Amino acid sequence: MKLKHPYRWLVLGLIALLIGLQGKLWFGQGGRPEVRHLQERVATQRRENAELRKRNDALAAEVEDLKSGTEAIEERARSELGMIKPGEVFYQVVEPEAPAKESE
Repeated sequence: MKLKHPYRWLVLGLIALLIGLQGKLWFGQGGRPEVRHLQERVATQRRENAELRKRNDALAAEVEDLKSGTEAIEERARSELGMIKPGEVFYQVVEPEAPAKESE
């Protein structure tokens, strides 16, 4: 019966060690809360990357269209630079400004 006495301290030490390791797992640096936070950040970054990938694909398609076809270039010249083809007539409609109210 006296042999159990030394093992009691060993068992208590192992239990204390187990409690310490579990505390580090759940509450310490690199524990579950930090892992969950990092997983959320990864998911957010993946969504952002997917949106940027779509944008890059659209820009690449536009660049390819500008390189290969004249219709896209013509459309840009007309809308952004106000250019017209020879023989076309350009009409610009200007809306009249509302008269300023006089203060009484």
